Amino acid sequence: MQNTSHLLMIRPVRFEYNAQTAVNNSFQIASKYDLVAEKAMQEFDAFVGVLEKNGMDVTVVQDTLTPHTPDSVFPNNWISFHDDGTICLYPMFAENRRTERKKHVLEIIDSKFSAALTIDFSHYESKDIFLEGTGSMVLDRDHKIAYACLSPRTDQRLMEEFCNQFNYTPVSFIAVDQQHQPIYHTNVMMCVADEYVVICLDSISYKTEKDIVITSIQKSGKIIINISFDQMNHFAGNMLQVKNKENKKFLVMSTQAFESLTAQQLQQLRSFNEILHADISTIESNGGGSARCMLAEIFLPIKQVK
Repeated sequence: MQNTSHLLMIRPVRFEYNAQTAVNNSFQIASKYDLVAEKAMQEFDAFVGVLEKNGMDVTVVQDTLTPHTPDSVFPNNWISFHDDGTICLYPMFAENRRTERKKHVLEIIDSKFSAALTIDFSHYESKDIFLEGTGSMVLDRDHKIAYACLSPRTDQRLMEEFCNQFNYTPVSFIAVDQQHQPIYHTNVMMCVADEYVVICLDSISYKTEKDIVITSIQKSGKIIINISFDQMNHFAGNMLQVKNKENKKFLVMSTQAFESLTAQQLQQLRSFNEILHADISTIESNGGGSARCMLAEIFLPIKQVK
């Protein structure tokens, strides 16, 4: 099952530019105006409204004032939920992101969904080894393939350990931006849906690795929709395919990403699913992440009401 209608989102209370993550996230740009936190909350609420209006089940958890977690709006980096009932926790590069693993979030998930097992990789933080969830890895859940561009936040050996635990095939590679700097998360240059993959192929540095990625995608039966560096810089790779309660599929992205796509690309994407987008520009610029980063997919079984 590649997509789900159940999504976890964390409502930010003290969102701001995070200097600890900016050291290797070239997508971050600090806003020059005040009221960033207030604007981020407005964007978040409007985004949730778009999803719920179209039939998605969004579990919204309010962040806490303390400890201060400026990037809490991006939960997919520290937790993932799998259809075998497993929860996975991940080691985070930035120290102030490690406290995003808050007890009340897990308690709210536990009140609604059934988890059989928790696999916790967070102890690798003490060794400066990091793997930031479905930011670091873009998962083809149907074909059990994990795609990962290696970076200070994505360790190859730990990614392979994840694959061993969850029975995935690892496909790792080097991807860089136009300044030849490592792309910090795979999910800004690549989106895997059920029948297609959106990817910035120009960002993959080595031809041999690019060929491996292309072959893997083609063998999985998916078509490739290639995006440019400029489109990637507008978060056109940071999309997520979801479905609603009636199993209708949607591709979710930011308005910035939507406006960067060509008419031909939009037509191609709409042949597979409807497109939903929301203006989250304050979150994108200060946080360096976009729509996909804000959505943690929940594939756990739902608890039966007695």
